[in-house]
Formats: sequence, structure tokens, C-alpha cells
Amino acid sequence: MSGNTFGQLFAVTNFGESHGPAIGCVIDGCPPGMALSVDDIQPDLDRRRPGTSKFVTQRNELDQVEILSGVYQGLTTGTPIALMIRNTDQRSKDYGDILQTFRPGHADYTYMHKYGLRDPRGGGRSSARLTAPMVAAGAVAKKWLAAQYGVVIKGCMTHIGDEVIGFEDWAHVVNNPFFAPIADTTQIENYMNALRKSGDSCGARLRVVASHMPVGLGQPLFDKLDADIAYAMMGINAVKGVEIGAGFASVTQRGSQHGDSLRPTGFVGNNAGGVLGGISTGQDLEVSIAIKPTSSILVARDTINLQGEATEVVTKGRHDPCVGIRATPIAEAMLALVVMEHALAHRAQCADVQVSTPNISAQ
Repeated sequence: MSGNTFGQLFAVTNFGESHGPAIGCVIDGCPPGMALSVDDIQPDLDRRRPGTSKFVTQRNELDQVEILSGVYQGLTTGTPIALMIRNTDQRSKDYGDILQTFRPGHADYTYMHKYGLRDPRGGGRSSARLTAPMVAAGAVAKKWLAAQYGVVIKGCMTHIGDEVIGFEDWAHVVNNPFFAPIADTTQIENYMNALRKSGDSCGARLRVVASHMPVGLGQPLFDKLDADIAYAMMGINAVKGVEIGAGFASVTQRGSQHGDSLRPTGFVGNNAGGVLGGISTGQDLEVSIAIKPTSSILVARDTINLQGEATEVVTKGRHDPCVGIRATPIAEAMLALVVMEHALAHRAQCADVQVSTPNISAQ
């Protein structure tokens, strides 16, 4: 068990380091015959890539994806699809000051104790840069799911630090660097400008939705759809919490309120978040994730060095004051990978099942 492969039927093996020559992934299990090109993948990578606004890290990576295998004459062949993204703007000298110290909240300490050594350049393997290959793989899954079932996956930011972001319209998400579903982001910009000047960082909360879901994806016990969603989301760098549907609000709800009533026209409400008994209901999958503040900041903090001696650390260089700003495409990709995995498993197990009950999914 190496922890570098996500999924079994649609298996994505991630490789590379933040400051190595390249990062990428190998997708094993993509069905053959689907039209696929760089143009299907690049848009999601462009949404995630650094250097796109003054509110994120200024590391200027174009994140141009290359398809090395698994596609012939524009169609997937059913063989492994290798995707590569070259690193072109590494600045390893920025990490010289932390060679002997551990950043609080970062994986420096745990990596050193697990492996006996670590790559401090940009966090090495623990860097959020390694989410780019997962976004690329997620784009492949998104296209297949849209073609087969009409599934649409989208996300937005609902909180940044202690700023609550209201919801106006999904259409606004593409018009600002925060993936915020509101027209006017002036208040968020002011908040982030003040945060950047302070040298500190903040967390964020994101919402991810998969609509036009088929009924019946998932398993009733250990491979529940919602359990796998939580597993996938917790695999994203800096994620510290996951909610499905009503989530922790379920604690204060009564059963008469929480249980989504059924009518001939569909469900009334979606406190379940689109999953009952580990199996999709056909309603929207509703997922929220909490992302912690960036660990690399300019504020001096207490830590220890390699000898266990007390010291201080200040992390210079180019870092996101809020890693949640660029995380929406990542969360979308991971949700797509989970749904893709379960869709393939369902086809294998239940392709011949004839469902006689009426469609009661939400309209």
C-alpha cells in the first residue's frame, strides 16, 4: 500500500514532486472509444493553476497537459492514459531557510519521521501542486459521466475565513477568482488584501454538487457512495472536514424534519445529500468541505529544528494566503472520480437489472 493510487476500476496513479521536472498521473480503466484530447482537460487545469490572480501564489505555471498514451486517433483505447504536466517555474532557493526546521501545520515533521528524510522544496510530495494531476484525471471522468448519464459537477466557495459568501447564481462562479456564486466580490477582495498584508492565512469552505445523478450507485455497507466521497475529499491537501447533505446540522434536526419525504413527483428536500444507505437516490450529490489555513506564512511561529531544539520559523516565498481559493476544481475532480468509480462498478454488477419502480428522483 503506497497511497499514490486512487480508485480500482478507474485507477489514477499520481506521480511527481512540487519542484521536480514534472508531475502527472496514469489512468487505468478508462472505457475505450471516448473522444479525448488536451482541449477536454486543459480548461479545468487552467481554473486550478497558480498565478491567475493577486490573491493566490504567484508561481507562474502554465500547467499545460500532455497526453502520452491511451489515445489513438482522438479516441481512448482502453489502455492506460498517461498525463504529464511539466514544472517550469520552480524557485527552490525560497525553501533554504526551512531545511533544518518544521513548519507548524505542515507535513514537514511527519514526513521526516516516516521516511527519515524529506524534500523541502515546495513541500515535495506533500505539496498541493500534486492536485493538478487529479484535476486532469477528473476532467476525463467528467466527460465520460456527462456522455453516459448527463452528470454535471460544479462547485463554489461558501466561506473564506470568517467571511460568509451568499449564493446568488452559479453563473457568477466563473467571473471571479474566488469561485464565489455572487456578482460583487469587493468585500472578499478587501478581506484578502488585508490578509496578504498581514502575512497570515485563512481557511475556506467549499460546496460541490453533482446533478443529474443516476439512481443506484454505491454499495450498502463498506463501499458506500458517501463514505467514498468523504475518503476522496479528505485526500485533498488541507481538507479537515467533510459534510454530506445536511451534515452536522443533522444533529439539531428532528427525524420528522431530516427525513426527506417522498411524493410521486420526487423527494421533498435533500438533507440526505443524494445518498441513502450508501446508494445514490438520483438527487443532487451535495458535499461541503472545510479547508484549513495555509501553513506557509510570513508570521513567525514557534517550532523545533532537526535536533529537537526550540526555534522560530518564517516561510518566505510564493504561497497562497488561502489554499481554498484554488480548491474548487480539485473538489469537483475528486467527486467526479468517485462517481466514475461507482458508475463502472454498477455497470459491472447491475447492468441487467430491470427496475420496475417509478422514477422518484427529485425533479
